[in-house]
Amino acid sequence: MKLDKLRNIGISAHIDAGKTTLSERILFYTGRIHRMDEVHSGGATMDHMDLEKERGITITSAATTVEWNDHPINLIDTPGPVDFTVEVERSLRVLDGAVLVLCGVAGVQSQSLTVDRQMKRYHVPRLAFVNKMDRQGADFPRVVSQLREKLRVDPVAMQFPMGQGETFQGVIDLITMKAATFSGKDGENVVEGPIPAEYQEAAATARQEMLEALSMYSDTLMERLLSEDEISPDMIHKVVREAVLGEEIVPVFAGTAYKNKGVQLLLDAIVRYLPSPLEREISAFDYKHPDQKVALTPDPKQPFVGMAFKIVDDKFGQLTFLRIYQGTVTAGQLYYNQRTGKKERFSRIVRMHADQREDLQTATAGDIVAIIGIDSISGDTYAAESQMCTLASMFVPEPVIRIAIRPAQRSDADKLGKALARYRKEDPTFHVNTDEETSETLIAGMGELQLQVYVERLRREHKVEVEVGAPKVSYREAPTQPADYDYRHKKQTGGSGQFAHIVGRLEPMPLDSTEIFTFEEKVVGGRIPKEYIPSVEKGFRDSLHKGPVAGFPINFVQATLSDGSYHDVDSSDMAFQICARDCFRQTFLKTKPVLLEPIMKIEVECPDDFQGPVTGDLVSRRGIVVGTENPSAKVAVITAEIPLAEVFGYSTDLRSLTQGQGTFSMELARYRPVPAKIQETIVAEKKKMDLVGAR
Repeated sequence: MKLDKLRNIGISAHIDAGKTTLSERILFYTGRIHRMDEVHSGGATMDHMDLEKERGITITSAATTVEWNDHPINLIDTPGPVDFTVEVERSLRVLDGAVLVLCGVAGVQSQSLTVDRQMKRYHVPRLAFVNKMDRQGADFPRVVSQLREKLRVDPVAMQFPMGQGETFQGVIDLITMKAATFSGKDGENVVEGPIPAEYQEAAATARQEMLEALSMYSDTLMERLLSEDEISPDMIHKVVREAVLGEEIVPVFAGTAYKNKGVQLLLDAIVRYLPSPLEREISAFDYKHPDQKVALTPDPKQPFVGMAFKIVDDKFGQLTFLRIYQGTVTAGQLYYNQRTGKKERFSRIVRMHADQREDLQTATAGDIVAIIGIDSISGDTYAAESQMCTLASMFVPEPVIRIAIRPAQRSDADKLGKALARYRKEDPTFHVNTDEETSETLIAGMGELQLQVYVERLRREHKVEVEVGAPKVSYREAPTQPADYDYRHKKQTGGSGQFAHIVGRLEPMPLDSTEIFTFEEKVVGGRIPKEYIPSVEKGFRDSLHKGPVAGFPINFVQATLSDGSYHDVDSSDMAFQICARDCFRQTFLKTKPVLLEPIMKIEVECPDDFQGPVTGDLVSRRGIVVGTENPSAKVAVITAEIPLAEVFGYSTDLRSLTQGQGTFSMELARYRPVPAKIQETIVAEKKKMDLVGAR
């Protein structure tokens, strides 16, 4: 395999934009499958779980390998619902390029913004594919302008659609200035021809706009454009590729995957513009010097380094998906888990095709494979040597919803415990803990849908019937004003005692901070020895799990340690930890803490006739309408911010309001203080529950 020809790409988008349908077409046109199935019929290759087939959604990312024009492509199809956002997160963490799919009617939607943030977080170059151009209300120029306005990227339309909605028949390539239509039973024949007369003027204008946009990234192209010299397709391809690799532009393509139009031209663009592993700069942290970075090269002869980015437990054992960044792995050989320091045997190496496996003897740099026979967690780094280096892990969002579950039969308690441990290992956003007061098992996640799927999997995969409590919001507690502390911990019980003294300040942080707690040390003159300062931070962090208002986790606190004292004999790590814990509990109450609730950004799409009732219902749920759009005469898109506590079971209410025609999606926007009256109710309910649990 020539590494310069390999492409590792993901397909990501808002829910229902057509990712899985596009993946199915890619599999068909590349010869991986010989018959196309549809998502709605439950036959899509990449949606291989029974639950995916029944619900018509993608729940877990699926990987496969295809080949197009002598270029091998490792392809990962990712879920759309925000509940499974970690699947997108961990896929983009290890991919070299991506395709952002957008609906030609709805354009840039709420989850499109999330996916865009994830792509920018991992510096993944991407193309955009405006899908569903055959749907009534499709508007290609509007979607391109939304990319610029909402995602703040520089979109460059590489094609011009011939017709929109029912009249959509193909696209015009603005580089070659040829029209492409798609014939044959499954659109497998790409027919190039002259541009029809009615589109010639619009296509010429669109080409000029494309060249002017690209000239901003190439002096040579700008000179040619100003002197009105001929510009060759090769020069345009070169400029586009360089600008894509530099994450400066997003080339935009058009088509309809469901009607089999435009997919082959997108595949041409993937191999032409997206990077190979050779063109990505990857570095890892040196194990012995974590502040230093080590450059990794996709060279099969260098020592092996790879990242376990996804764990799947099935009936044959644990499958660990691995991206190899450097070196070669061989089946049966031993490699080091950098987190645990243990040697583990890669007993089998397989290449995945959705749920099918192909055994490999070796895999080299650039490959994405699955390993059988190792015990790892998401984010583990594996290497040829012990204590070699670690790769930066992926971002994992905090859960926002939780429910209590218990087995219907006591005899199933062990099976339930094992199943939950397995799911927690698979999914970093799935949390399991026990309520200390009520002894209930609580599961937490990113949304109702995610928790419903796990409850259903318990029944199907583990034959465990469970009773499920009502969903509960994961509130947070946060300070509203600064408070100084001067706390002394002194304990003498014969022999060596305990002594620690700390002075400083607790302050609120902005509610949109990416960190939930920061610790700053300003101790001078050795008033507290350096070795005890991490103990103070640990004591503070240990206090964040349960706040004094209603027992919820504490967020958005900055702790500053400015002074203190110690005792030569009685001071210790433990003394400073206990001192910090007791001090935090006492001082946090002085910051006048409040409850914060998760605020969801919700996007409702419904027929225009129901816009008024839907908006009124959102406002009645403490929602704030941010904006409304009418992408077509008959459709309204309402964007609002609404507390999570008010949207449990919203799908049923929306169906009632819109005669079954409304759909919605939502994602976490921010945390916001709970109104005082509602906070009083929440605190009272929590105290009542604690009393019941105590009895």
